[in-house]
Amino acid sequence: MAGPVVAAAAILPEKFRHRRLNDSKQLAPELREEIYCDLVSNEEIRSAVGIVDSVEIDRINILRASHRAMRLAIEALLEPPDHVLIDGLPVIPFPVPQTAIIDGDCISLSIAAASVIAKVTRDRIMRDFCEQFPQYCFSQHKGYGTELHLLKLHECGPCPIHRRSFEPVAQPLLALEEFVQIRSSPARRARRKISVPIPEA
Repeated sequence: MAGPVVAAAAILPEKFRHRRLNDSKQLAPELREEIYCDLVSNEEIRSAVGIVDSVEIDRINILRASHRAMRLAIEALLEPPDHVLIDGLPVIPFPVPQTAIIDGDCISLSIAAASVIAKVTRDRIMRDFCEQFPQYCFSQHKGYGTELHLLKLHECGPCPIHRRSFEPVAQPLLALEEFVQIRSSPARRARRKISVPIPEA
């Protein structure tokens, strides 16, 4: 809902191992930061990031912006790779041959490393934005569609880094009401009683 989309590329040495490296979404923020420092300080690892801001996201849409960020990350590497592994579906067009892997960050160490680098880079950007726009609490929700973010958006209106093409930004009160309805629905309450976790979207 707010902020840039960030992609990363990582080239690991042939026998690289890291016992705690995993899908960035499954890592605690403190551990993710620690692994990020391990990766970027390792002189044998080549990495780069691609960043596309919210204005460009609104102009070309989030999918194309994500693909553009991936291409920018590859182009930023000092030496282009012969082949890349991509997390998810194929990206077309792409400057080098590719293999797309669904849930690749759970399978490939290089994809997992790139995922950590991208996630930490974006989190740091959003913390910087929190200093510029403290009323939105970006350091807490990182610009994602949480209840807190929707509440702040309803109270303050959008700021320059909000993605105006996203419906919750255009209609924050409606999005907040839907969020509350889902959270308080009978099905959700029933699931809470039997302790069945609800997957995050």
